[in-house]
Amino acid sequence: MSWQHPVSRITDEERQQRLSRLRQLLDTHGLAGMLLGPTESLRYFTGLVWHASERFLGALVTPTALYYIVPDFERSRVETLPHLPAEILEWQEEESSAALIARTLGHSGVLTLDDNMPLYFYNALATELGTERLANGGPLINGLRRIKSPAEIALIQCAMNLTLDVHRQAHAVLKPGIRASDLIEFIDRRHREAGAHGGSTFCIVSFGEATSLPHGADGDQTLGEDDVILVDTGARIDGYHSDLTRTYKLKAGDSAFEDAWAIEREAQQAVFDAAKLGAACSSLDDAARAVLAKYALGPHYKLPGLPHRAGHGLGLDIHEEPYIVRGNATALAPGMCFSNEPMIVFPQKFGIRLEDHIYMTADGPRWFTQPSKGPTEPFA
Repeated sequence: MSWQHPVSRITDEERQQRLSRLRQLLDTHGLAGMLLGPTESLRYFTGLVWHASERFLGALVTPTALYYIVPDFERSRVETLPHLPAEILEWQEEESSAALIARTLGHSGVLTLDDNMPLYFYNALATELGTERLANGGPLINGLRRIKSPAEIALIQCAMNLTLDVHRQAHAVLKPGIRASDLIEFIDRRHREAGAHGGSTFCIVSFGEATSLPHGADGDQTLGEDDVILVDTGARIDGYHSDLTRTYKLKAGDSAFEDAWAIEREAQQAVFDAAKLGAACSSLDDAARAVLAKYALGPHYKLPGLPHRAGHGLGLDIHEEPYIVRGNATALAPGMCFSNEPMIVFPQKFGIRLEDHIYMTADGPRWFTQPSKGPTEPFA
């Protein structure tokens, strides 16, 4: 059965609007251009999807033009892929892509760089342009990308709905004796059948003590009669991620787990309640830790307690700005999307992570998916 996607792909018109905003920033800061590498930012601005290799392929954005920088033998492949129309500049195998970029840019001005490009691209550019003509473009890119458009939010919502449905199906087949690897394969297949390109982007299935390891244990596991179950998975729709975690048991009666689960849910709700427009991202992390402190958990990153940040931004990258972490003074604004997952870890016992995501509107926070109902009822 294929999932019926109720939303459209990002349009060329929206990508042109993104480029216009980037060009305005370049002009405002007196910058000669922005070099986009084979990263999600290349997809964000141009629609072109390319995976990094030792050969540079990307785009040069100037205040007045867009150029694709492409190995000559890859041009025919690029021309078959979705991308905004622009001039394609080729370089041959014995040539330097950095030299081509330098010639195109000219003899003056600062080039800002996609902050997710590999270091060896930077080194090649530094040889051609000098380090004084290179600058970190991350703040400019991230300032644009962290504010999602209605179309982006709709795509994320579609991906979240799809993955939540897959979570429900996975819960329905769980029974003692099932292997984690079998459930991972089941979840991947269901994601594919529902229309997520590439199936699961990731899948963590942990049972029992392994749930106390935030990103899972090595090797396979078999579900025991009274094990805690943690399932964390996601997929992509038109490049936009879902990412949902549920932690539960199949039957009631474990008071230690149920009490801890209630604390986790209280902390998750505290993050949501703290998500006010204009609030610093750090204050949401503070809100989660304040709940844990009431129950003598922590403090800080001490265990038992919360060993990592309370959340991360999400979009074309599964982890991106804004990060819900101490020290992040970024103010929440409409269009920001981020996870809410203040995990509680009890070492050598179990861990509980309830992960749902929030998007900010002009009226405040909204859930992409409704939080879990109870320790044996993972769905609202």
